[in-house]
Amino acid sequence: EVLNTSAADKARQLAVNLARLPWMERAPAAPRIDVNTAAAELRYVRNGEVRDRRRVVVGEPGWETPQMQSPMFQLVANPTWTVPDSIEKDELADKGPGYFAANNMVRKNGRIVQMPGPKNALGLVKFDLKNDHAIYLHDTPAKPLFALNERHRSHGCVRVHDALGFAEMIAAEQGVVTAFDKALMDGRDEAGIALKREIPVRLFYQTAYLDPSGTVRFVTDAYGWDDDVAAALSLKNRPKRTFRSRV
Repeated sequence: EVLNTSAADKARQLAVNLARLPWMERAPAAPRIDVNTAAAELRYVRNGEVRDRRRVVVGEPGWETPQMQSPMFQLVANPTWTVPDSIEKDELADKGPGYFAANNMVRKNGRIVQMPGPKNALGLVKFDLKNDHAIYLHDTPAKPLFALNERHRSHGCVRVHDALGFAEMIAAEQGVVTAFDKALMDGRDEAGIALKREIPVRLFYQTAYLDPSGTVRFVTDAYGWDDDVAAALSLKNRPKRTFRSRV
């Protein structure tokens, strides 16, 4: 795709992403967590500087991570995972008792729930956000995905590289590291540790952006969302590129 991208294509991409900038706050809160879902990258901004930067895995096409702002209000150690109805229907309908036992899954109140443990889809920590879309940040047992350049491979939530290290940093800054470590060491039960100060989290989509060194970066329009903005700006259409990944 890079070899077939012209200067005109890059100009179009820049115009689209410049048009997105007014959608965001001119003076965003700090500290804050910014996740660019197009680049599958997280930045933790504190005191006006990028204090931490790490790879994330975000929703694949068809399971897009939405653009939204939602505050983080607690860390959850040893989370359980309640399987969404759509995933149960599409991916687990043909599974038998052996599969559920091997993956530590039980049925509670009519829903499939994966209990805490090393195989849990949310890993060992969840970063809980306040929203009505069941979107949050979390750990994952699928560590090899972070080594990929293309990381649009989740069902919509944001998987964080070295999530435990990130959680420890947040807990230390919030003065709750002792409570978090104690809950984590228990290992058997889900435990929520409330943050003393909520941290704004912004999930946005920018296929052209400045990296911390001031260099313009271009990434693939995995969701095809550039086309809608380009159409509103009366920019020339590009041939559709079909992007596929696998959860």
